[in-house]
Amino acid sequence: MCAWTRRALLKSGIAGATALNASLAWPQDAPAPKRKNRIHQSVCRWCYPDIPVDKLCQYAAHIGLSGVDLLKPEEYEIPHRYGIVCTMALVPGVEIPEGFNRLENHARLEEGLRKYLPLAAKAGIKRTVTVSGNRKGMDDETGLKNTIIGLNRVKKIGEDNGVIICMELLNSKVNHPDYMCDHTAWGVRAVQEVNSPNVKLLYDIYHMQIMEGDLIATIQQNMQWISHFHTGGVPGRHELNDTQEVQWDGVMRGILSTGFDGYVAHEFLPTQDPYLSLRQAADLCDV
Repeated sequence: MCAWTRRALLKSGIAGATALNASLAWPQDAPAPKRKNRIHQSVCRWCYPDIPVDKLCQYAAHIGLSGVDLLKPEEYEIPHRYGIVCTMALVPGVEIPEGFNRLENHARLEEGLRKYLPLAAKAGIKRTVTVSGNRKGMDDETGLKNTIIGLNRVKKIGEDNGVIICMELLNSKVNHPDYMCDHTAWGVRAVQEVNSPNVKLLYDIYHMQIMEGDLIATIQQNMQWISHFHTGGVPGRHELNDTQEVQWDGVMRGILSTGFDGYVAHEFLPTQDPYLSLRQAADLCDV
């Protein structure tokens, strides 16, 4: 999602495996799957750093995905070449540790949204991601109050451009120690107070399985405050397969039962052929 995430990926050695497997040719003459498309699926760009954006968009379209997630401004328009869309825009300057829970960050975050949301809107993008920031000794109630002030400050930018600003729920147990918006209830309190159709939550299923579990009931109870989903196998954030603990088809049916019509973006780090891994995840979630 941000620069240091990719650096961590490179250090982990996973990017090297991705680079090796990215050289494998996917069968472009193979018949495209016939999707039910009741769940609109996407793929997060940062998980495939060694696959060119154009190639990832082309493959996403080929296997019946609706778009590509977390693209930078210079990439916003690329999915259109392949008949799909950017399903969530990155805004430069959004870094996980430094978010809306600190008053001193508000002007910088507002400036980024004011500059880039019109570009996202022009490209037909309906969502962007933002963050709470880390605690750094701050109590959750103070952070909540500051986050509400900050989101109230920027909500009209989202409303005027028709873009939903989604604050992401992340785990503070494994991947993002000290992150404040690490439970659904805290995030819901923030967006409830802001009470704008253009300020909602990005519910990352991987992160919330680690922090809370009880995925389907939590999603169904809070769906009015959720605008976007991410996936990832637990543990490890790898493939959605039988080596991990989430029953993805069941979770997708739970989401579908709410009438959700947004996007579910795959955000896992492939350990095998990335094209095959993505295709298998799309098949599994096409309920």
